[in-house]
Amino acid sequence: MTEINFNTYQSAFSWRYGSDQMRQLFSEINRRKTWRKVWTAIARVQHKAGLLTKAEFLDIRDNSQKIDIEKAHEIEAEIKHDLMAELKTFAAQSKIGGGKIHLGATSQDIEDNADAIILLSALEIIETELKQALAEFSKKISEYKELVCMAYTHLQPAEPTTLGYRFTLYAQDLLIDLQLLNFVKENVKGKGTKGAVGTYASYVALLGSKAKNFEEDVMSELGIEAFDVTGQVYPRKLDFLILSLLSSIAQSASKFAFDLRIMQSAGFGEWMEPFGKKQVGSSAMPFKRNPITAEKICSLARYVASLTKVSWDNAANSLLERTLDDSASRRIVLPDAFLATNEILLSTKSIVSGLVINQKNIEKNLENFGPFAAIELILLESTKRGADRQEMHEVLREHALVAYEFNNRLGTNPLFENLKKDEKITKYLNSKDIDKLSDYKTHIGLAKEKCEILLQKIKKAA
Repeated sequence: MTEINFNTYQSAFSWRYGSDQMRQLFSEINRRKTWRKVWTAIARVQHKAGLLTKAEFLDIRDNSQKIDIEKAHEIEAEIKHDLMAELKTFAAQSKIGGGKIHLGATSQDIEDNADAIILLSALEIIETELKQALAEFSKKISEYKELVCMAYTHLQPAEPTTLGYRFTLYAQDLLIDLQLLNFVKENVKGKGTKGAVGTYASYVALLGSKAKNFEEDVMSELGIEAFDVTGQVYPRKLDFLILSLLSSIAQSASKFAFDLRIMQSAGFGEWMEPFGKKQVGSSAMPFKRNPITAEKICSLARYVASLTKVSWDNAANSLLERTLDDSASRRIVLPDAFLATNEILLSTKSIVSGLVINQKNIEKNLENFGPFAAIELILLESTKRGADRQEMHEVLREHALVAYEFNNRLGTNPLFENLKKDEKITKYLNSKDIDKLSDYKTHIGLAKEKCEILLQKIKKAA
C-alpha cells in the first residue's frame, strides 16, 4: 500500500479489495512480462525452424525480463499502440535479435495468448479459494448436522431442519460452481499463432506446411492449448464463460451472506459474523454490531454480476473477424471481476471459519415456532387412519391460526391442548397419539443423512 499514490484516483481493487497475489497477476508489469514470454516462445520455435540464429534467440531470451515501462509509455504516447510500444522497447534492449521479434505475428497472437495464460492462473487462484471455502462449510456441516433449528420459507417459520443441513444448501451451490469452474478451465485456450485474420497466412509464408506444427510447438512452450479456429482474436465467448462462472460464484456467496444478515438480525439472532475486539460497528451508535463483511460480499457480488453483461456484449458485438470495441472494457472487466470474486471468497472463508452460533436463540425460536410443524405429522397420521385430508387440513389450519395469534400476544402456545379437545381430531387420534406426534424436534426427515452424503461429495471433489 505504501507504493500507491493516493493523490490521484485509485481503484478500490488497487489496495482495498482482493489479494496481492491476484493484483500481481493482473499488474501491468506481469502483463508485459507475459507478452514477452509469448514473443520468446515464438522466437525459440523460429530458431529451431532456422528463422533465427542461436545468438538472436539467446539475445531475445536474455532480455525478456527487462521491463522498462516508463520507456514503453513514452513510446506509446507517440505511436498510440501499447503492444508496439512494448515491442519497440524489447527490440531496443535486444541488440542482436531485436529485429526478429514478432516475426510473422499480429498483435493478438501475443495479447490473446498472454491473456489466456493470465486468466488460467487467475482461475487457479479462484479454484484454491473455492475449495477452501467448501472445506470451511464442510466443518460446519459436520459440526451442526444434528443441531435442530427452525427453517423458514417466505421468511416465515416453516418446519424444523438442522443447522448442518442449512449449511449444505450453500455448500452445494459452491460445489456446482466448482464443477462449472472445471468446465471453464478446460476451455481456456489461447489464440495460437494464426496471424491477422486467423488463417495462418503469414506463418505459411514463412514456414510453408510447417505452420501448423509451428503453432503446436509454440503453445507447448507456453503450456496452453490453442483454439482450433479464430478470427483475429480468440472467441470472446471465453470471456463470457469466465465472467459467468465468477458471477455464479458471487451469487452463491451472496445468498449465504444475505441469509447471514437475516440470521444476525434481532428478530432471529441465531448467527453472527466474526467481530473484532476493537471493531467499530457505527460512528453514532457504539453498541452496533453490523454484519459489514456479509454486506460487502453482497455489494461486490452485485458488481460482478453486472460485469457479465459487458462480456456478453463484447462477444456478441465482435463483428466479423474482430472489432476493437471490446479492448477498453476488457482491461477493466476481467481484472475487476477476478479481484472482486477473490475478495468475496476470502471474506466468505473468514465468516464461515469464525461464525458465531447462538444456540440459545436457536432453541428459543425452535420452541416458539416448532410446535406448528407438528401439524403436518398430525395431518399425515389422521389421514392414514381414515380422515379426509382436505377437511383435516382446514381444521388444523384454523387451530394453527388461533394458536399463532395467542402465542404472539401471550407467549404461550395452546395448540396441542386445543387439538385434544376437538372431536373432529380425536375421532382419529387420542391424547397419547397427539403427545407422541407433538415431538417436532424429530420431524427433520433425512437431514442428517443428507449432510453426510454431501460431505462425501465435497471431499471427493475438493
